[in-house]
Amino acid sequence: MLIDLFRHQAYADARLVSAIQRHAAAGNSELRSLLHHILVAHRYWLSLILQIRFNTEEESRVPDSLDEIAALYQETQARESEWLAKLDDSDLTPLLESPYFPERRIAVSEAMLQVCLHSQGHRSHAAALFRSLGGEPPPTDFIFWLQDRTSPVWV
Repeated sequence: MLIDLFRHQAYADARLVSAIQRHAAAGNSELRSLLHHILVAHRYWLSLILQIRFNTEEESRVPDSLDEIAALYQETQARESEWLAKLDDSDLTPLLESPYFPERRIAVSEAMLQVCLHSQGHRSHAAALFRSLGGEPPPTDFIFWLQDRTSPVWV
């Protein structure tokens, strides 16, 4: 189920970001910052899971264009797809330590669920903001995705 949630997330992120890229709202700084926030949290947890360096200062800089953010989403999804292809149950149990959650140890499975839930919540906020800017957010429901399990499609 976690793998399905991650794959759905990639699909939903691609649909929403791509729809925004095709609209004048792509230049909206609040929307760009929100989409970047989703991405940074995702990249942070993925880096922690994969034990790769995460430069908080560099990652926290909001790119000047939505195209740059979309490229980072695609890069993150590619890295994640590689990892998911090799994932087995034993990979879900190691405990992670984060300076943002001192004195807590978080299982990989819990971190994965956090990424999906965090993204879902903020993606809903981004869709509402996009609508308020005159856009039409695409449907991204998990239940509809399950039918065809469509891969992410980027502009």
